[in-house]
Amino acid sequence: MSDRPFHDRDGFIWFDGELVPHRDAKVHVLTHAMHYGSSVFEGQRAYDGTIFKLAEHTARLRTSANLLGFDLPFSDDEINAACYEVMKANGFTNCYMRPVAWRGSEQMGISAKKTKIHVAIACWEWPSYYSMEERLKGLKLDIARYRRPAPYTAPSAAKAAGLYMICTVSKHAAEDKGCADAMMLDYRGRVAEATSANIFFVKNGEIHTPEPDCFLNGITRQTVIQLAERAGIPVHVRAIWPEELSDFDECFLTGTAAEVSPVAEIGPWRFTPGDVCKRLMTDYDNLVWGRLNA
Repeated sequence: MSDRPFHDRDGFIWFDGELVPHRDAKVHVLTHAMHYGSSVFEGQRAYDGTIFKLAEHTARLRTSANLLGFDLPFSDDEINAACYEVMKANGFTNCYMRPVAWRGSEQMGISAKKTKIHVAIACWEWPSYYSMEERLKGLKLDIARYRRPAPYTAPSAAKAAGLYMICTVSKHAAEDKGCADAMMLDYRGRVAEATSANIFFVKNGEIHTPEPDCFLNGITRQTVIQLAERAGIPVHVRAIWPEELSDFDECFLTGTAAEVSPVAEIGPWRFTPGDVCKRLMTDYDNLVWGRLNA
């Protein structure tokens, strides 16, 4: 992955229906999304030239936009085709991809009904979100100060940019303590997720994972649950309280960027990456690389 800043790279970005040089994909400083967070996005990966679960990602992008009160000015088919177009234009077959939609600069203030909706798609080479060294020995997680908000206070089912500010703050605090990430609780004090990945626990060979009623039900999360069920591993989707963490044997995170990443510790709790983690890491890798049928 290049260490150059993201605004100063070669290649192309699909921007409102056209491929434009990467450095020319710009928005104005008074864009509504910059001031009020009126933006939604996706994170998806391509493996050997195939974008994994592209249709699901595009559908979620549209749902997120609708939850923020706007519609995408392109059809799902147009967005899907554009994803492949921008990947080909950049010469990638294995990459991370970022579709994003936002309100423009036609109107400033809380009300934004007159703004134009823009859509862009960028891609770049990006390995797993966590380093291989971290993944092999298990991640170290902090416990976040901020909690996931109640669904009656924010559009928690949307992958909306504004919902990630507390994630950035929490991840920075975790990194300052030598941790890779942070576990977030929900508004009730239950275990929710990490800052950008869903969380799973294992006890006696069975999986337990929080019910996603106030945070994103990740596409990778859903995929891993299906893989576990296919492998005959029982999955319990339920409320999990922090005091239960001492009872679990294994823990792992899932996400498009994180893929399947084992966890070794969260605050005072310790876990040992074991058979379930290793099985799901292997099965997920085989699935996305086309070695296992969906």
